Amino acid sequence: MTAAAAPALDGTPSLPDLIRRSRYEVIPLAGVEEQVLEFVPKDVEFTVTVSPAKGLEPSFELAETLIREGYAVVPHLSARLVRDRTHLAEIVARFADLGMRDVFVVAGDADDAGAYEGAAALLRDLHEIGHPFERIGITGYPETHPLIDDATVRAAMAEKAPYANYIATQICFDPAVTMRWIDEVWAGGIHLPVYVGLPGAVQRAGLLRVSTRIGIGESVRYLRKHHDFVTRFFRPGGFSPDKLIQGLAPAIAGPDQKIAGFHIFTFNDLADTEAWRQRKLAGR
Repeated sequence: MTAAAAPALDGTPSLPDLIRRSRYEVIPLAGVEEQVLEFVPKDVEFTVTVSPAKGLEPSFELAETLIREGYAVVPHLSARLVRDRTHLAEIVARFADLGMRDVFVVAGDADDAGAYEGAAALLRDLHEIGHPFERIGITGYPETHPLIDDATVRAAMAEKAPYANYIATQICFDPAVTMRWIDEVWAGGIHLPVYVGLPGAVQRAGLLRVSTRIGIGESVRYLRKHHDFVTRFFRPGGFSPDKLIQGLAPAIAGPDQKIAGFHIFTFNDLADTEAWRQRKLAGR
């Protein structure tokens, strides 16, 4: 069984093309929908993270709110928070009623799992019960996973790939590592387009605000995945993803079109990230 192939791209995409195909990841915190409406046009796609502490519902509610406002939304479906196959079927029906055609399946960081220890088992059940999704995304880790050895991560990728249409990666601050990882994935026979995970244009104040609101436990959980995150973001003036994108230039220009776009972690700093996106679309 193989998922439907992602649509082919016509010609080598330019950087503005890739920016246009990218999506924003947001955290389901109070006030984020107001920021979206104020700063982000309707042609931007959103993904909504899931908190292991707060569960699936806040993420699903934010996804529903943004859909009602006219945005395309890709919910994160955290396998370890799905109780069982019946619960999964209920979630699929809920998404179908909203017209969702894309879902991003992650294992999740919940300490206690329901019926699904990881994403692969959920993806198998999702296939068996039937679903309306035209696209299904899975996670990729260009750098070593903080809690799982590399061999296990590679085996999990191979197990999930037949059910997926694309990969969205975690943040990696070394473009050479990201490009090498993409090449290795494709060389191993997994020919899925990759949305490269990038931080948005995030200011220190915004990052601190979000870190405080998501709680120390989840902040620590995130930092275990991105150990060099703090030093980069706490430099004067905040962070810009420009250098990371420049480092990806050889892969962006490559004939294989392995990079489909960017998965932009906004940390809910939507004003600065959208201003940055508009500059990139204008070629600046």
